[in-house]
Amino acid sequence: MIRPSGAIPGVILAGGLATRLGGGDKTLLPLGEGRILDHVLARLRPQVADVALNANGDATRFAAYDLPVISDSVAGFPGPLAGILAAMDWAAGQGAQRVVTVAGDTPFFPPDLVARLGEAGQGKSACPVIAATAEGWHPIFGLWPVGLRDELRAALAGGARRVMRWAGEHGARVAMFEAHPFDPFFNINTPDDLASAREMLGTEERSR
Repeated sequence: MIRPSGAIPGVILAGGLATRLGGGDKTLLPLGEGRILDHVLARLRPQVADVALNANGDATRFAAYDLPVISDSVAGFPGPLAGILAAMDWAAGQGAQRVVTVAGDTPFFPPDLVARLGEAGQGKSACPVIAATAEGWHPIFGLWPVGLRDELRAALAGGARRVMRWAGEHGARVAMFEAHPFDPFFNINTPDDLASAREMLGTEERSR
């Protein structure tokens, strides 16, 4: 795996609660021989310089992963835009110019996600880059210029909540991905989704 240039760090947004899966953190649900978070980390780590986890509440529940756990800086749990802001702030503290975010409940995202986001954003380093398939946008999977963090902070204070709307207002570009043999941005929300993920994992392992 070739890392994208610029030492881009990555942040896993793990704010979603498994309300339709019995409660708790979706990222810690079992999948294969590990947990969903294990699979997300296995996809992300080869692509980025460093990894952090965006999650609110008691950080010790993730202690086994030995990751920086960064919470939202905006009160009231305003959704994924707050996680993206937390990612930007953390990355700025690492001296990075950009940061990539991925969803913590999406274990099959592309192994070349970061490189292709970077390619789509060449020459437009001040603009966000969002992943998409023919079926639609996947705005949690994005490459974000940390220089926009104060603008995002102000937007959140003003009530902004929709990732795509805010990204579009800042000239977002798109990186297109194939959705075959299955959608790589498939996310786990229900018991049926978790069962499907187990089948997809088995198919992936058999094809190696």
